[in-house]
Amino acid sequence: MSLKRLLEVSTVILQQAVDLVDNGLTSDEQLIVHSQYMPGSTIGKHLRHARDHFSLLIDTMEAQPPYVLNYDVRSRNQPMETSRRAAHDALRECIARLEKVVPYQRMDEPVTLNAVTPYPQTMQSTFGRELWFGSLHAVHHWSMVRVIAGELGIRLDESFGFAPSTLVHQGTEAPLGKVAAKR
Repeated sequence: MSLKRLLEVSTVILQQAVDLVDNGLTSDEQLIVHSQYMPGSTIGKHLRHARDHFSLLIDTMEAQPPYVLNYDVRSRNQPMETSRRAAHDALRECIARLEKVVPYQRMDEPVTLNAVTPYPQTMQSTFGRELWFGSLHAVHHWSMVRVIAGELGIRLDESFGFAPSTLVHQGTEAPLGKVAAKR
């Protein structure tokens, strides 16, 4: 049951980005505007970066065990950073892949995580923990997207860029703000 809920959270968070691309942005140029407050930061880069974490996790779980994950192996300068259509397609593909892969995994499936912190690190984790990390990592980047969108005068859904725990605490009616008992 827990993985089902983590999949729900992941897809809701990724769908927020799809909704932004489809309904919040009005031009491809809005994806590439550099933030005044976060140098080098663009909406497109944040969308790609957060999506990459889910994609790398899925890639890992589609391989044969033992599962070894490295979030530092990302592809930059992708079409989704500059094209709303490409961003929509990449995000929807990621959601579809999650929906295909997650139901066949175990929450406690061991995953070895390799990371540069800047020192090379290897640590043990689980699939469930990494799926949850992907969601919270995306929320963190959506909050930065919120800042850039504000710079551009783009209005976002009130829950965009807020952690589920914050939304629950606030008692919002947003999909990720409803306590499990209410669902």
